[in-house]
Amino acid sequence: MDDEMAAAVERIEAMGVPPWHAMSVESARRIEDDVFTPDEQEEIHFIRDLSIPGPEGDIPIRVYRPDVADAPVVVFYHGGGWVLGTLNSIYGVCRELAKRAECVVVSVDYRLAPEHPFPAGVDDAYAALEWVEEHAESFDGDPTKLGVAGTSAGGNLAAVTALRAREFDGPRISHQCLLYPITNHDFSADSYAENADGPLLTRADMAWFWNHYLRSPVDGANPFASPLRADDLSGLPPATIVTCGSDPLRDEGIAYADRLAEADVAVRHHHYAEMAHGFLSLTDSVSTADEAMGSVTATIRENLE
Repeated sequence: MDDEMAAAVERIEAMGVPPWHAMSVESARRIEDDVFTPDEQEEIHFIRDLSIPGPEGDIPIRVYRPDVADAPVVVFYHGGGWVLGTLNSIYGVCRELAKRAECVVVSVDYRLAPEHPFPAGVDDAYAALEWVEEHAESFDGDPTKLGVAGTSAGGNLAAVTALRAREFDGPRISHQCLLYPITNHDFSADSYAENADGPLLTRADMAWFWNHYLRSPVDGANPFASPLRADDLSGLPPATIVTCGSDPLRDEGIAYADRLAEADVAVRHHHYAEMAHGFLSLTDSVSTADEAMGSVTATIRENLE
């Protein structure tokens, strides 16, 4: 592992945070929010918290806009295994995307499991996309330049939202940005064996997340839960996919990039062999993470021009 990444992992582990699977959902949520919400939230030109109509009640969102007129718009879904995560805990990543890609970022606080299992998060993710397409101009965004993005479970929701939009003639998505995404309910990949004990995300953690998210194991075969299992990936928007070496999810992210390419979808796949899961939240302390964020945002700008 990269020295700076290893040092960051050591600092996080020194906080005495137990593995996610060893805690109650309530404790895990509280700790995730405490650990990953930045102490100082650097402002950009415009940040606004709103609530929008959802399929089962209001969906909180946070809009980040740089000082750019008619900016492209990225609908962003946070990670946390569909169980954890808040608008605050993903603040740093969203701010960096908005500033560097010069785009509006709409961060979505979708419903979480186990209170709201699959497909509640999928339904909220798609409802948010539809709302953003209809209302982007109200915050000086361009609805004709629309992307989806997310980290981990949020990367799963971004991929699934792109699939759903294709299947049901939904909003036209110009780009999908999947950052160390979950793409398959399957623990047999080599990366699960190699990184079973982490760092930062373990095999047991992923089993805990999936068990909370799915109503039954049958849901795991649904392509709207496991997009890698979709029969046909053709016709999807161009994709940027980021994977990292020290990550149980490495192989399924790589496999999804390969499947998209085989389906003649344009793919930019950035693999960071010396990084660990979640590394793009560490741009302030890990130089490779900062460089990776630069590459990702350059690709977003290119695809949403």
